[in-house]
Amino acid sequence: MARMHWVVFLRAVNVGGANRCQPAAIAKQLAKFGVVNIGAVGTFVVREDVSESTLRAAFARKLPFKCEIMICPARDIIRLTSKNPFARQPSGPNITRFVNVLAKRLPARPALPLSLPSDEDWLLKIIAVQDRFVLGLYRRQMKAISYLGKIEKLLGVPATTRSWNTIEKVAKILRD
Repeated sequence: MARMHWVVFLRAVNVGGANRCQPAAIAKQLAKFGVVNIGAVGTFVVREDVSESTLRAAFARKLPFKCEIMICPARDIIRLTSKNPFARQPSGPNITRFVNVLAKRLPARPALPLSLPSDEDWLLKIIAVQDRFVLGLYRRQMKAISYLGKIEKLLGVPATTRSWNTIEKVAKILRD
């Protein structure tokens, strides 16, 4: 049987003083699973062969609060980053490329691209949906953040957001 590695995303941790936890400490406590902490936002690479249910229970026990725990097979992250989905998109210091990791696959895909508030004057644009990943861009403006929260309501599935840079960093660790 092939070895199964995972990537774990915690939703809404260490945001504005709420749901505080120490990802580095959690990784240390779950060292037997080969857990590697990726920054302070609750993103982890799991290098040992462990079932998804065992992993989910282990993370839930380490958190002093309830939160969505998104667990993806490592191969899905590698597949996502194998092509540059942002190649034909605008870029620059005022644009952030992001990935929403969904709790489950969407029952139906939205029409894409999806631009908020409008096609002409977008602050947030969804460009692709691949498996449980929603890829998009947002302009670095305060108002754009409110649109990030609306994606979840629009899609009807819990989601957590990571920058494309974080996803690429995870993929590099998985490949090493």
